[in-house]
Parts: sequence; structure tokens; C-alpha cells
Amino acid sequence: MNPEPIFDVAHLGHLELLTDKPEQSLAFFVDVLGLTESGREGNSVYLRAWDDYEFHTLKLTAAETTGMRHVGYRCASPQALLRRVAAIEALGAGVGWLEGDLGHGPAFQFRDPDGHLFEIYYETRRYEPPAHERPALKNQAQRNHGRGVSVRRLDHFNLLAGDVGAIRDFLPAALGSRVTEQIVHDDGTVGGCWFTVNNKSYDVAYTRDAAGGRARFHHVTYALDQREQVLQAADIFLENGVFIETGPHKHAIQQTFFLYVYEPAGNRVEVANAGARLILAPDWQTVTWTEAERKKGQAWGLKTIESFHTHGTPPIRR
Repeated sequence: MNPEPIFDVAHLGHLELLTDKPEQSLAFFVDVLGLTESGREGNSVYLRAWDDYEFHTLKLTAAETTGMRHVGYRCASPQALLRRVAAIEALGAGVGWLEGDLGHGPAFQFRDPDGHLFEIYYETRRYEPPAHERPALKNQAQRNHGRGVSVRRLDHFNLLAGDVGAIRDFLPAALGSRVTEQIVHDDGTVGGCWFTVNNKSYDVAYTRDAAGGRARFHHVTYALDQREQVLQAADIFLENGVFIETGPHKHAIQQTFFLYVYEPAGNRVEVANAGARLILAPDWQTVTWTEAERKKGQAWGLKTIESFHTHGTPPIRR
């Protein structure tokens, strides 16, 4: 019998990315990707896409390195937050409470088995657009300004890990996540795992770090409404001298129509038409892909390039 689904966690809230090229990275995220600055504090700039309802979905922090400092998930209620804290503490993964941040209230931090830092919170700050950002339709968070790629919302992120199998066991216990799809190699090891806390097809993916790193970041994804917008994004990136790593193309796993680029500090960013598939079945059965199936490449035959398995941030210093 499958365990009863847990929906204590409502959705992915935000990521904090580190950059050692803060001015160039900020210009990329605002002028090229099309995010809006919603605040500043210390060495951090808070950013959002035009239909994100929270104050921010990306916290860009100047640092001497790159990668993800932390990721935040919003819980469904104050009671749900406390239930998840108890479950995480029972796993021995808790780090402790923070008073909050510019964009949200008290948060409980923990680490996954690979060392990535997570936080969960309930109290949040909704974005209140200034006059020049107010939308024509009151059910929209902010006007669609049409700047750069003009991404709509935060969609998902991907982390690299040494033991994806350990993550597959951990996240359902910690967050109540469901495993929607996975890659299992011929030797039984888990090469990749896709998780969701709601009815989206996934909010986080983990893949094996072929470079042998630990707690590294793979990419963050912002969503667009249509495939044609992803194609247009490729031209916008080209015109602005942004390095395009792979795509546009369609993934086999999760069927996302994708385009991957590197922002100036080297963090990987994806834009995608990712909202068509939903997991409506409460008893969803995990889809498992074999090693042979994955060697066939992406949905229409594009082979996965080597850097997709090895490039992560921060880079590994040899």
C-alpha cells in the first residue's frame, strides 16, 4: 500500500545564488532574463519574475564563489511547518531556526544528505508593485513589462549529488515530496530523480555529479508560456553574448521544452515551457528510465552533452 500523500509543503519559494561577478550577473538577470528587482539588503539583490506572487524568487548575493547558498520552500500553514520541522529533526538533518529574511518570516534550515542547504517557512511577504509595475488585470502579480526574455515565474531547480539514491529516500521523508520520474542504471544506482510537493510534474531534480563534487548546483529554471518564446529567448541570448550550452530541444524525462545558458558567473540557467504536464493522480507510480533508454538522448534524439553531467557551481578546484 502506498503511503498517504503529504502536502505540508505548498511550493518552491526561492533560491539564493552566489556570484563572483555581481554587476554582470545582475545585468543578466534583469536586462536579459527579464527579472525585476524588488529589494536590496547587504550584498544581496532580491529579484522576481513578473507573475511570481512572493516578494522574491531569486536572491542574488555577491560572494567569492558561485553556486547555491540555499533554497526555500513555503509550507501550507503554520501547523504544516511545525510538522515538517519535527519530521526533519527526527531525520537528524536540522540546522536550526532563522528569524527570517527580507522576503519572508521565520525559517527552519536543514541539509540534505549531500550537504545542500534548504529552508522551510510559512510567513511570507507578498509583492506590492509600485505604480509603474501595476498590472492591468488585478489577478496578476505585476505587469508583463516585456523586457528581455521576460520570464513568467520560477519553475524548478536541479542539484548535483554524489548519491542520488540517498536523496530519493530523504526528500519524501523530509518534505513529503513524491518521486515522479527517475533514472536507474544497470548496476542499480540511481542516476537521477525528479520530485514534486504538489501537482506540478517536478519542482526539484537531482542528478549524479559525474565530476565527483559535493553539494553543487546544476541549474535554476524560469518558465515561459509557449515554445515559441523559448525559441525567441535563444535569439535574445545570442544578441546579448550569452553562452548557450544546449537546446532549444525537448527533454524525454518530464517533456520540458528547454534552453540552457550560463549567466556571467557560470551558474547555469534554463528557460523552459514547463507547465503543460501535471501530476493529478494521487497514487502516481514513479516512471523509471533505464540506462539504455537514456543513452538514446532527448525526446527527438539530441544527445546529452558531456558538460551537462560535469558542469556545476561552484567549479571543482583541481
